[in-house]
Amino acid sequence: MNFKLWLAARWMPRSILFRELDRVASLTTRALDSLLIAYAPDELATIRQSDMPLVGSIDARRRAMAMAHNARVAALVKALGHERAVSVGREIMFATGRELGEEAKLRLGVGDSRGDLLNAAKVLYKVLGIEFRIRWNGDSAIMEVNRCSLAEHYTPEACLILSGADEGVVHGLNPAMSMVFEERITDGAQRCIARLRMDVERKG
Repeated sequence: MNFKLWLAARWMPRSILFRELDRVASLTTRALDSLLIAYAPDELATIRQSDMPLVGSIDARRRAMAMAHNARVAALVKALGHERAVSVGREIMFATGRELGEEAKLRLGVGDSRGDLLNAAKVLYKVLGIEFRIRWNGDSAIMEVNRCSLAEHYTPEACLILSGADEGVVHGLNPAMSMVFEERITDGAQRCIARLRMDVERKG
């Protein structure tokens, strides 16, 4: 058993929780900024002036991050239209999430087992205030998110784009694993539902 990973999934000092959230906020916001620099540079300057600082409680910091994401996604949709904005947004968020997952895999010593994947996901989702459970059936699984602190603040468009980062994280933690969200709380569902699949060929 990876005791370090097991412990991190169940307990995290407040200072580390804040530090990791700030890091996730920085990486994801920077990725969205790069899109606005390319497609709506004038909008970005205005948005940055209205950004809320990531200070105070963990809930306040999560809200500030979500508001920053919302503003940038709205500007991207305005510049590109919904379909194109979602396409480029999810692409860059997947890449950002994969980077986060690969880094966490090395730092936490995440192996290829389901237990390690589950504990690593618990660590990362603890930072974001997300509670979930996973039900496995062979080489596939269903993840149910019953509580998401970000869903309280995200617009449906922001959640659709930023969930690409979650899907990228899973792939970064285990390149043989893929995850796709099928239902989202921000779209009116009672819970978020994601399907996970193991690429048996890559696993073997």
